[in-house]
Amino acid sequence: MYLSQLTVADFRSYRSAHLTLSPGATVLVGANGVGKTNLVEAVGYLGSHTSHRVSQDAPLVRFGQDRARIGARIHRGSRAVALELEILPGRSNRVAVNRGAPVRAREGLGILRTVVFAPEDLALVTQDPGGRRRFLDQLMVQLRPALGEAAADYERVLRQRNALLKTARQQGRWGPEEEATLAVWDEHLSMAGARLLNGRLHVLQLLAAPLRQMYAALTNGSKPATFAYESTVPGVSGTHQQVPSVQQIAAAMRQALEDAHEQERARALTLVGPHRDELALFLGPAPARGFASHGETWSLALALRLASYDVLVADDPDPDARPVLILDDVFAELDAARRGRLAGLVSRAEQVLLTAAAVEDIPEELHAVRVLVRQDADGSETVAETADHPLPVEGDIRRARMDPEIPDDGPSPAAEDDGPSPAAEGGARDG
Repeated sequence: MYLSQLTVADFRSYRSAHLTLSPGATVLVGANGVGKTNLVEAVGYLGSHTSHRVSQDAPLVRFGQDRARIGARIHRGSRAVALELEILPGRSNRVAVNRGAPVRAREGLGILRTVVFAPEDLALVTQDPGGRRRFLDQLMVQLRPALGEAAADYERVLRQRNALLKTARQQGRWGPEEEATLAVWDEHLSMAGARLLNGRLHVLQLLAAPLRQMYAALTNGSKPATFAYESTVPGVSGTHQQVPSVQQIAAAMRQALEDAHEQERARALTLVGPHRDELALFLGPAPARGFASHGETWSLALALRLASYDVLVADDPDPDARPVLILDDVFAELDAARRGRLAGLVSRAEQVLLTAAAVEDIPEELHAVRVLVRQDADGSETVAETADHPLPVEGDIRRARMDPEIPDDGPSPAAEDDGPSPAAEGGARDG
């Protein structure tokens, strides 16, 4: 799988931009702040409907505008698909496929698969459990897009259940009516939570071996990388050689919620469910969080992303279906030995997109096409050069003064959403 064209309009710092791409490795090189990361972020967002930099859509839209567009021509073997996503903060995002009528953004999931590694991923190792839960859920939805509905249902029911607990405490009232309503939310939350947990545990089954292999390959086998899932739902914690059924998880979660009613009423908060769970990471016997060195943290975070790439490849063994691999500003933090090992690992991808502040940071083993991103008062001037000789490419990236246009062979603009509705899938470091 690879992109031959990328077009953005009113995305981040770009009024409009058009980038021509090819299979293999392409590195966007330029000083900090010229927009390299914005372009690879657009590719990642088109594939997953989430940003690796922000959790909300509003920062993705150029200041003063009410929407942004990302378009691409995506190739899978001999087939090509034109895909465009319109980002509408505060409303439902829309997607158009092959210049067709705009539909819900979720309908476009799975057309483009991407795996993104960026400096923000250090938080997967060093920060609170929320980032690790999001990592699991995003990979789960890439594997099984229908489970995005389960995650959305769970969040909706969780908000309503918490609202009931909070209102009851504020009003100082808890009677048969509130108890009956809570029981209804218990049932809905248990079923949605069980689907979400079952999906997460299946992902962890698939992830365990690739994570060990990727970390060992990056570090020359210094320490084994492992994990354990820690859940508030009985019977769900552990390393999971076998995954409980949805029905088993739902029954356990329902009972745990009932047992926690008194404590939840006192705190006005739901204390049981996948929103409270942790993915604990280990290097050898020690927890990675708080004990890993800076180099080990980088390697473990990178191994998580490379392992997720392997999981997606194994899910669809067609060589033409391999995800686009995106590495944002990664090589500068690695020593020469790890750079070389990483170059060998990523060469399996049909297309690799990289960013770097200096050409010297990119290992020669990648044989990457270099796209130099420079910015002047009017926008960006771009030159692509191979490792052997420079090759000027006129207009590969533009920040045009004219109104943005999608190229003829690309996707058509998605239509405007008529009415307000909750923001759809997705959620930004200007680099």
